[in-house]
Amino acid sequence: MTEDLTVFDGIVDRAQAIVARYPQSRSALLPMLHLVQSVQGYVSQAGIMFCSRQLKLSAAEVSAVVTFYTMYKRKPCGEHLVSVCTNTLCAALGGDAIYKTLREHLSEDGKPLGHEETVGTPGEPGSITVEHAECLAACDLGPVLQVNYEFYDNQTPETAVELVDALRRGERPAPTRGAPLTDFKDVSLQLAGFFERPSDVDGPSAATETLRGAQLAQERGWTAPSMPAKVEFPELDKK
Repeated sequence: MTEDLTVFDGIVDRAQAIVARYPQSRSALLPMLHLVQSVQGYVSQAGIMFCSRQLKLSAAEVSAVVTFYTMYKRKPCGEHLVSVCTNTLCAALGGDAIYKTLREHLSEDGKPLGHEETVGTPGEPGSITVEHAECLAACDLGPVLQVNYEFYDNQTPETAVELVDALRRGERPAPTRGAPLTDFKDVSLQLAGFFERPSDVDGPSAATETLRGAQLAQERGWTAPSMPAKVEFPELDKK
């Protein structure tokens, strides 16, 4: 069956702009997948074929990349993607409890929401997709979650429920740090390298806790020893 690619007619120029960034066109695949995801809210088979034709790759080559990276969704995503860190430290601090609470709170039929499952109609206002995520690189602020890859630090089950309830009402609570919250399709466009508003890159990018060590070192004059100009490496054993 031939896929209908007309849904992507409006992004052909942007796709070619992405290709122009790279000396080899196949290097444009990752941002181009984000670009097609910004249209449909996921990477469909039609999206795979669009990337295949734009980059002169086989559908198998594109599919291999899509199925490897978790940021590319294979079924329609909600207006907002809520990612709860359940890796070791966040889990020990309450991440597992947050994930369990959200799954139960967002259930519509008495059955807890599963990984990458959506409450509401995907893409429609107020719809939310929930997933558990591996380390979100914010161990000093755990437990953490992200909404459309923006951080909400030091969460509890109660604050997480308040957050998703606000999202379902159409509100967009400010992230702890980072740019103002947008929706999943819009952030996919940003990940493709297209920023529609100055606010897309506005906001603090680091937390006070994260910078505390560097601040103390500066206040107390602590410095690391400089690297010598020349380092003699030991000889390797001959095989």
